[in-house]
Amino acid sequence: MRRSTRQPATAKPTAVADKAAASTTAKPRENGNAVAPDLGTATGEDGERNYWLLKAEPESRFENGVDVRFSIDDLAAKTEPEPWDAGIRAYAARNNLRAMKKGDLAFFYHSNCKEPGIVGTMEIVQEHSPDLSAHDPDAPYYDPKSKPSDPKWSVVHVKFRSKFAAQIGLKELRELGGPGRPLENMQMLKQSRLSVSKVNAAEWEYLSGVAEARASEK
Repeated sequence: MRRSTRQPATAKPTAVADKAAASTTAKPRENGNAVAPDLGTATGEDGERNYWLLKAEPESRFENGVDVRFSIDDLAAKTEPEPWDAGIRAYAARNNLRAMKKGDLAFFYHSNCKEPGIVGTMEIVQEHSPDLSAHDPDAPYYDPKSKPSDPKWSVVHVKFRSKFAAQIGLKELRELGGPGRPLENMQMLKQSRLSVSKVNAAEWEYLSGVAEARASEK
């Protein structure tokens, strides 16, 4: 999504968040309807796939005069790989972004909204490159300390994989993250202000199973 006429298309991040398990493939939409992820055995190009959770804001919020809203439906409407994520301005989130490999999968999480939660999946299709918006004074997350000769921030490119029939809400995620529960060690729950977090294979499989079960109930 374009944040300004001077910035290449970028997916909307959760800057507020930055500040403040088997391998799986997901089915695309079928006849326009959301479907649950397919618990397959596909892997990345190097034979090993990692998993992530990326946050974006589905409701309007303005930064530097630009609406940074971006939802799972916005990503689904894209016909080409989408740069994610101009707006990451925390080193822990940036380092996770830089660790992503082509073929990795990620949950799409709606953040900073009335009903936050995991709403679908996407695939990393291009590994990290410099976030050029950081050098643009008209961009919502301009960083004067980041120089083109020594860029501090990065983007990856993603593509839509699936939209869940029913989201897995934050309240439920927190309950599942209690002692002895399946998400006890999930990074997103332990570092709730992090907009890009790791998901281990067991967590991915468990949450994908929850989404699949709910889709079968629809």
